[in-house]
Amino acid sequence: MSPTGIALAIFIGMLLPLQALVNAALGKQSFGALFASLCSFGVGTVALLLWWLCTRPSFEAATLARVPWWAWAGGLIGAVYVASATLLVPRLGAAALICLVVFGQIVGSLLLDHFGVLHARQPVDAVKLGGALLVLVGAVLVVKPWRAAGG
Repeated sequence: MSPTGIALAIFIGMLLPLQALVNAALGKQSFGALFASLCSFGVGTVALLLWWLCTRPSFEAATLARVPWWAWAGGLIGAVYVASATLLVPRLGAAALICLVVFGQIVGSLLLDHFGVLHARQPVDAVKLGGALLVLVGAVLVVKPWRAAGG
């Protein structure tokens, strides 16, 4: 792992709660969370299209015909994440939302790795389970489910 890659991953992680807060603010000031999520995807789509075009890509429609149906699910998953985060961040707060999302990512990643979904199998071991448990403990300490809302 390169230090630059690690730093970039941390920076991107730092932007996710800001994205949720910005989208929630847009939703509150406009037509709701789903509209804000749609705008987020629209702006993101334009940005990615421009970036892709700047790389001077080759394009053949036949290539898209060979892509399996399930490969398009990433966009749907992204839409569910952005819309859910936009809806939940005002209720949970940015820190609690991200902690719960990260715990969900850890559980999902361990399952996908263990069963080798779309990549080589990487079995779960006690160390990985211990790491997941530590993330859960951290999430619980941030979320504090034993406290009354607003307290």
